[in-house]
Amino acid sequence: MAETPSAGSRSATAGALRCGVCGTESRHPAFRPAPPEQAPDLDLRPGEPVRSTMARWLQQCPGCGYAAPDITRAHPAAAEAVRAAPFRALLAESGTPPLARRFLAWALVLEETGALHASAEATLHAAWVADDLGRGEFARAWRLDAVALWRSGPPLDSEQTVRVIDALRRAEAWGDAGATAEALALTEPPEAVAQVVALERRLIQSQDAGRHTVASALPPPSRRPHVTHQRIEARGEGLWTRLRRWLGWG
Repeated sequence: MAETPSAGSRSATAGALRCGVCGTESRHPAFRPAPPEQAPDLDLRPGEPVRSTMARWLQQCPGCGYAAPDITRAHPAAAEAVRAAPFRALLAESGTPPLARRFLAWALVLEETGALHASAEATLHAAWVADDLGRGEFARAWRLDAVALWRSGPPLDSEQTVRVIDALRRAEAWGDAGATAEALALTEPPEAVAQVVALERRLIQSQDAGRHTVASALPPPSRRPHVTHQRIEARGEGLWTRLRRWLGWG
């Protein structure tokens, strides 16, 4: 599942928080997301009610602009990243939707600290914001940026590669998406991954760049048990195995 803020990464109250980069104090309400009750998208954007809470996934310091799930914590290299010209230029980009800019600010810090896959996640989150605002040009560009970050980091497993395929498809990079999907299919991935890859290949062939959910590839049973998102996280299972359990398909 795509990474969403955990209760443990948040302050327990809405009291003043001190920025881990510049020391500025600001107030941010506590946030405890409920477990998703609807199927996630193929890129693992969570279903409702989590889907509509993106504005609360990150805090942002009003002083230096540092953004993170918890601004009281900062990697030693974060301060340097926040002071750097790319970060300052990003904050000044008035044409970028504010919420997307917050995710991109976090992505920049993560990239500078070497967390490339996490930076890709944050960049993809910015694309989700663009989706919601109907800003297709931003959504496509940020998906391609996310793919570049994923590919620049450690080797991707089959589950992560599915998300690369979906990002490429949503960005209408048909050739790259098709070649990546074909290469993954030839590795004989786990059954659940293979089902999603098969759907992605059909969508790519028909040049369908739209949003589709995991339920499109993994049909649910006749009954739908309660989704237990938080408890499954700790079981050490593969991503798609967890998805099947969350949605009552395993």
